[in-house]
Amino acid sequence: MQRSRGRWKPRVAAVAVAMGMMAAPAMAQSGPAGITVPVVLAPFNANAAACATPPGLSRSIGLAEDNDRAFIAGVGDGLKAAARDRGLAYEAAVANNDAATQSAQVEAFRQRKFGAVIAAPVDPAALAPELQKVMWAGGYVGTVVPPPATTILNAPQYMTGRVLGEAAAAYIRDKLGGKADVVLLTQDSLQFLAPRFAAIRDALRGMAGVNIVADISPDPVNEDGGYATMKIVLEAHPKVDVVLGADTVVIGALKALREAGKARPEQFLGGIDGEPEAIAELKTPDSPYKTDVALSSPVFGYALGANAADWLEGKSVPQAMDALPIVLDRNDIGKYEADQADPAAVYNDPARRDVYLKRYGNICYDGRDKYLNFPWSSEGK
Repeated sequence: MQRSRGRWKPRVAAVAVAMGMMAAPAMAQSGPAGITVPVVLAPFNANAAACATPPGLSRSIGLAEDNDRAFIAGVGDGLKAAARDRGLAYEAAVANNDAATQSAQVEAFRQRKFGAVIAAPVDPAALAPELQKVMWAGGYVGTVVPPPATTILNAPQYMTGRVLGEAAAAYIRDKLGGKADVVLLTQDSLQFLAPRFAAIRDALRGMAGVNIVADISPDPVNEDGGYATMKIVLEAHPKVDVVLGADTVVIGALKALREAGKARPEQFLGGIDGEPEAIAELKTPDSPYKTDVALSSPVFGYALGANAADWLEGKSVPQAMDALPIVLDRNDIGKYEADQADPAAVYNDPARRDVYLKRYGNICYDGRDKYLNFPWSSEGK
């Protein structure tokens, strides 16, 4: 996500661009296309038979970061811990939101025969051919949300949004007398994340006293974008009661509210992702930031690193994983922070791991042609 502030663009246009991107003609294949039609995956079988080990690849993990936001840094922390524990080398490359740079970085990992590549794609369609080349060469690929990948990690996006929407609805009923002017800072231009915001709207629908005064995707979707968008909203609606969205944009919106003298302790600001700035706000007395729906990036980063190590040892790994939403308020942050600081302990304790992760399907080197090449989600919505 770029750090420069963008203009407030119509959401319909952004969705059209995103759909056009996904509909772009596929590049010529030089290997198996993977599973392109959605399938329902069985629960992961940790006792599945082992396979051959991939030949000619190094015991190395490369992380292809879209940008340097804290959420992806958490993925890197988990990967580094797993690499250290399993005897793998680790290296990260940051694309700074440039799709061509990221494609070149992934190709460089492949040329250097890295055994595993983990990617948070800038442009999923542009990066897909490079990720396929890694898999065709026998390497392990894990992605955060979009295909293609040996293992796709995705949150149950509708559930994640619904949890935040219901927390906001309860607060409006209990603390605001059932009335609120609401700002939704969305990511509807990203088809993989759009269900979050459909769920938030569903949770607020039918509340007669709720008025959604803005429903917009900031451009860019980061702190600067949230700040710039909130300034525009405040010109038309100087009294805002509720702000919902990804942590990074809600933190930007909070900055704009405070700068304008419009932040109030009784407001409800809620975000998704568990960004450090949001956690800090939850600890701050009288902060409007009331709830965060955290997705533990260090824990699932560790899981992806463990999968990479297992793959390179010929073991079966999950085809997909759910990053489960954890609802935080200022009363329960301590346990969550302890888990983030020691993702290995969480991953290696099944009861603790199952709070954060759910695993599906099985794949190993011998069946590498069965990688997922469709937008996987465990949800029907």
